[in-house]
Amino acid sequence: MITLHAFGPAFGLPEASPYVTKTEIQLKMAGLPYVKQIANPAASPKGQLPFIEDNGVKVADSTFIRLHLERTHGLDFDEALSPVERAQAWAIERMLENQFAWTTNHVRWLVPENFEKGPAHFFDALPPEQAPAVRADVLRRVREAAFAAGVARHTDEEILYLGAKSLAALSLLLGDRPYMMGERPCGLDATAVAVLAGALTPFFESDLRRRAEAYPNLTAYTDRLMAQFYPDFAWTRDELAAAA
Repeated sequence: MITLHAFGPAFGLPEASPYVTKTEIQLKMAGLPYVKQIANPAASPKGQLPFIEDNGVKVADSTFIRLHLERTHGLDFDEALSPVERAQAWAIERMLENQFAWTTNHVRWLVPENFEKGPAHFFDALPPEQAPAVRADVLRRVREAAFAAGVARHTDEEILYLGAKSLAALSLLLGDRPYMMGERPCGLDATAVAVLAGALTPFFESDLRRRAEAYPNLTAYTDRLMAQFYPDFAWTRDELAAAA
């Protein structure tokens, strides 16, 4: 049995982290039995979530978890793709993880109103005398990481421009196909629906969310795949918006 170490549900999503969501969907795609366990990132071999334990082996980082699953369990999430399509799927995934995800991270953590509503509550279980200092330290480290990645060096308008460019590109690439690369889901779909759901959740107020909502094919794709992979989770954006 595989153990998936995760943050847990938050922000109107079945999982707070898009990278945990990506791994969980790939486990579901593969039909591999697993249990999900709430964990502290400090317990991970790389100091981040997700990580899995599989037959006594710990593997961290969603990309290398996928590699481990494919090698260990005889899987190929991209088996239906040609070599060129595999290259395209990799390039799209890098756009989503290495660029677009940073813009959604900015919305959650570095917009003060959203931070106070959302990530600030990660620290509620700490002793009251410790929580403010820990919260400030984590926020500082998130800001430094975003600055190192380049996103936090920009104005809000410039960050929105970057996120909107990726949304426009993704919408054109998806077109009217049911999945990102065609008629069957592949590894890329786990990443795409994870980051899109994170951008579309009404829990956070943002112009980036409104830009995403302007693409009917992206919203329909997200709704469809959330229903497919999380059938027991109440992912209905209208209801989530009313509750936000």
